[in-house]
Amino acid sequence: MTSAPTATTDVQPGTRVPDHRGRTDLDRTGLDLTGNPRVRVVAVELLATAWHVLRRTTLDYRGSDGRWRRQQRETYDRGNGATVLLYDPDRGTVLLTRQFRFPVYVNGHPDGMLLETAAGLLDDDDPATAIRREAEEETGVQVGALEHVFDVWTSPGSVTERLHFYAAPYTPAQRTAAGGGLAEEGEDIEVVELPFPRALAMTLTGEVADAKTIMLLQWAGLHGPFRGR
Repeated sequence: MTSAPTATTDVQPGTRVPDHRGRTDLDRTGLDLTGNPRVRVVAVELLATAWHVLRRTTLDYRGSDGRWRRQQRETYDRGNGATVLLYDPDRGTVLLTRQFRFPVYVNGHPDGMLLETAAGLLDDDDPATAIRREAEEETGVQVGALEHVFDVWTSPGSVTERLHFYAAPYTPAQRTAAGGGLAEEGEDIEVVELPFPRALAMTLTGEVADAKTIMLLQWAGLHGPFRGR
């Protein structure tokens, strides 16, 4: 019933010829997967490669009744990322960022300004190196010891991103710069320091509505540095 996996044959940027970021073989992702015998990837089509990659994958899936059925799935590949909750255990504060997020603005958020933990894509770095870089760019904090909390797929129905979660203590002395992000990348980030109880309460009022931030704040209260406070 199934045919051998094939990639798209059109010569388009990102396939056999590089796209504007120098990437090739973007239409081959998933063709070599063998970890699940109930899944056979048949073909991969590139739908968009303007910056991140949108693919349509055709696959055969064997259901619990033993029958094979052909399906198609669209996946958005923006790379993996990391995030960190910066906390001051002595003063009982956390350091967050506020920035404009158009996707939430266009989907019902009143102004698109989200309070978040510092975060960013890994690019070519390992997660710990990447989050140290992002924390310094966004908040001005030079992070010392990092605690790995967990890794999460935040939107597994369509987005491939795996997000690596960390926590790290900070002191006012570790804020060696103003933060604010990189202007050349269009970032305009406000650094917001809050008492931990206030930040946690904001997850219930909707003032903090970002998933990764809610997860880290709840972890901090249940298992982390503010456990039992």
